[in-house]
Amino acid sequence: MPESPAIEVLELSRYYNSYAAVDHISFNIQAGTIFGLLGPNGAGKSTTIKMLTTLLPASSGTACIFGYDINRDPAQIRQIIGYVPQLLSADGELTAYENLLLSCKLYGLHHTYRDRRIGEVLEFMGLTPHTNQLVNQYSGGMIRRLEIAQALVHEPRVLFLDEPTVGLDPAARKTLWKHIQEWRKQFGTTILMTTHDMDEADTLCDIVAFMHLGRIVAMDTPCHLKAKLGPKSSLDDVFILHTGSSIKETGDFTNAKQIRNTISHL
Repeated sequence: MPESPAIEVLELSRYYNSYAAVDHISFNIQAGTIFGLLGPNGAGKSTTIKMLTTLLPASSGTACIFGYDINRDPAQIRQIIGYVPQLLSADGELTAYENLLLSCKLYGLHHTYRDRRIGEVLEFMGLTPHTNQLVNQYSGGMIRRLEIAQALVHEPRVLFLDEPTVGLDPAARKTLWKHIQEWRKQFGTTILMTTHDMDEADTLCDIVAFMHLGRIVAMDTPCHLKAKLGPKSSLDDVFILHTGSSIKETGDFTNAKQIRNTISHL
C-alpha cells in the first residue's frame, strides 16, 4: 500500500475581495521530495506557502501536512515545519548563536538539548567559525544559511523555502544549493520551495509546478516537462508554452533582488 503524501493540497484558494491570488489549486508531495513552485511575482507562490504554513487563512479548500489540516490543526503543523521567508528574518544585532537560541526557545526545545542542536546546525551549514559573530557582519549567503539553520533547529519534517537564493551571487547560490541537497539526502526532509530561477529548479527539484495567475498550469518532473518539447528545451520554454510569456518578462525578479540586497546591507 503506497504511503500517504507528506503534503496534500485540495482546491486551495485565497481571495482578496474578488481577486483570486490562489485559485483552486491541487497537488500532492511525497515525503522526502523537493517540490518547486515556479512562476513570476504575483503568480500566487508566496500566498500558497503562507496558507500551508498557517500564516494566512485559506478562503476555500484545504491542505494537510502529514495528516494535520491547515484549518483545524495549525498548532500541530507549526511544530513539524520550518519556514524561511523571502525577506530577511535573522536579527543583525545578534550573533548566530543568539539567533538560534531564540529559535530554540520559540520552538520549545528543552534547555539541555539546545546547545548541542545549535552546534549541529551551525556545523552543517558551515557557520561554526562565525558562531559568535554579529549577523550584520555576515555576507548575504551566510545570512541565508543561518536563516535556514534557524528553520531546521527543531528538526522539522517539512521545510518551506520562499525564494531562498534571491539576491545571492552565483557562488553563494551554488553553496546554498549544496547544503539543501545534502540536508534532504541525509535526513529525508520534505522541501517545498518557490523560485523564479529555472536553473535552480532544474538542479534541485524532483517535481516542479508552474503557477500563473493563481493557477497551476503544468506539473511534472523537470526532465519530463522538457522532453515533451524536444531535446534542447528549457523550463522557460515550458512556461512560455503554457502561459504565452516568459517568467523573466512577467516577473519582477530584479525588484525582488534589489529588495533582498538592500535589506542585507541594512
